[in-house]
Amino acid sequence: MPFVRIDALHADQSRLEALGNAVQDALVETIGVPPDDRFQVLVSHDGVSSTLRYDNFLGMQKDDGIVFIAITLRAGRSAELKQALYRRIAELAQEYAGTEPRNVLVNLTENELLDWSFGNGVAQYAAGIDR
Repeated sequence: MPFVRIDALHADQSRLEALGNAVQDALVETIGVPPDDRFQVLVSHDGVSSTLRYDNFLGMQKDDGIVFIAITLRAGRSAELKQALYRRIAELAQEYAGTEPRNVLVNLTENELLDWSFGNGVAQYAAGIDR
């Protein structure tokens, strides 16, 4: 049930699709997300009317190939699984979209089952809720 938002500079449709596939495949491979559990927002910024801001935090040189990936998911994964996820996203972003791993920034936000509604105004995972 992860919700993913990917923001990239100057990305055409094929690059956005490749980045979305990289994140989805990494989620499936590393933390066991079902393959059909895909909820993504893919956004390209033109650098003029919308853009991404970045510096070289922690000594990592960024450039216009930067990609911001925000993932909201249910809490409970270990540090090892999270690190495996970050690593696999960076590997697949390079393989699928040609994005250098140094340009891949990932942020995880964790929440609880009650924090999700998949439609009809219902928290489908809440105990005692008639789905």
